Amino acid sequence: MRLAKAAAVAATTAVGAGAAAVVAGRYAARPALRPRPGSPLPDAEELIVHAVGPHTVTLTRSVTAAYPGAYGLVAPGLHAVVGPVEQAAEAPADCVVRRLERVTHGALEPGARVRLTPQVHAGNPRDALGLDHADVEVPGELGPLPAWFVPGDRGTWVITVHGLGATREHPMVVLPFLHRMRLPVLDLAYRGDPGAPPVPEGVSRFGASEWRDLDAAIRYAVRYGARRVVLHGWSTGATMALVAALDSALAPRVAGIVLDSPVLDWQAFVRACAAHRGTPAPLIPLAARAAEGSTGLEADSLISATDPSRLTGPVLLVHGPDDTLAPWGRSRELVARRPDLIHLRAVRHAPHAAMWNASPAAYEEALRRFLTPLM
Repeated sequence: MRLAKAAAVAATTAVGAGAAAVVAGRYAARPALRPRPGSPLPDAEELIVHAVGPHTVTLTRSVTAAYPGAYGLVAPGLHAVVGPVEQAAEAPADCVVRRLERVTHGALEPGARVRLTPQVHAGNPRDALGLDHADVEVPGELGPLPAWFVPGDRGTWVITVHGLGATREHPMVVLPFLHRMRLPVLDLAYRGDPGAPPVPEGVSRFGASEWRDLDAAIRYAVRYGARRVVLHGWSTGATMALVAALDSALAPRVAGIVLDSPVLDWQAFVRACAAHRGTPAPLIPLAARAAEGSTGLEADSLISATDPSRLTGPVLLVHGPDDTLAPWGRSRELVARRPDLIHLRAVRHAPHAAMWNASPAAYEEALRRFLTPLM
């Protein structure tokens, strides 16, 4: 009897520990599996506002606060835009002063806890940038997908697609440049975005299913006059672009692809999100296991789906070694397998999906050189 009771207790404890491990894994994986559109990803460090001047904002000094370039500055109910660090400005040793470009909405005040985000613009292309656009609906497999269409007079369209934690407001950083190039742009919202159909089971699949919404956007563009398209994606949107260029029935219409910080190793991405969330190291492998169970993806699913040996058109890949969410090494491996078609532009001192933000002029010059032969 005592042995039976001891065995029962041990079994119950094991089951309890196993259930706790499952719960812990799901909790750790949540930022990657169920991101909130428009919310900063876990790599966005919280900063404290120490002072606000007419054209400056003083933040807690850190590597993040001193990133070069232009960023959104966000908190609940707040969106502002900051420019480069003001090197000549006087500040305490533990602070950094950045140029304050504008406050889009909300109040920026000392004591606020804020985060930097690659999303510089808020609103729509007309209100944020003064660009005429049409609100259109792309017929997707799950239902209508809202999109902004910014007209241009060339036969090549650019279809932009954001990544996890962002919305179609993020790609607006390149809209003024593309408009100057006279390229029509379709800025797509896809499953899980505000106004779009929900994600089945509420779980992201890192582009492995979402790419079909981008495929629908390609069909829409061709139906309305595009002779060719260029796909420009960020983060998991870049993954979607690469899969669509390989697997779409209209792949021959894809003239080129721009990949910004592509997520090619989804398990590494999940582990990184969990680590940034402060998950204890022993629980981080459980996050990847929980994500595998929730998504049905195998470890090498995206790597197989984005096999560059099938590429037929040019790719501009913009990424950098300071990305702590999407492994830089995977991008380099992709380039090494197709150096004839993939051009890598390395950007240092930029977080995930913020390659434009680190150096807008250099990013747009690389885009100009890539797009000119494709127009």
